[in-house]
Amino acid sequence: MIRVVIADDHPFVRAGVAALLSAAEDIELLAECEDGDEVVRVADALDPDVILMDVDMPVRSGFDATKELLTRHQDLRVIILSVSLETGGGPEIAAQAGAVGYMLKGNPGQLVKAVRKVAAGETAWPPDFTPSPG
Repeated sequence: MIRVVIADDHPFVRAGVAALLSAAEDIELLAECEDGDEVVRVADALDPDVILMDVDMPVRSGFDATKELLTRHQDLRVIILSVSLETGGGPEIAAQAGAVGYMLKGNPGQLVKAVRKVAAGETAWPPDFTPSPG
């Protein structure tokens, strides 16, 4: 089972993502978080495999939460979720924070595939994006 946490400040988005993940037999939804501090606490307590992390959240951004989490959980895989490829700096900033994927919220059909890919050690970047080395 792939253990997943969702972090997004919009209840409607969390509910939609949770519904998509719940339909997959190989994914277990551990928790839903609404801000950057909560996702750090929850990940520390539950040790998920993958976090689906919104860019813009109260208290702490998804990028900042990702950086902090990856200093303590080296095996954690984070996919940044956003409404735009430009939000907060886009995929390049996500890669610099340590994320292994960046997905647009308007593309729910690819979400489960992306979770499976990153859990298997691959990445889930938008087409035409290659993270800069280092």
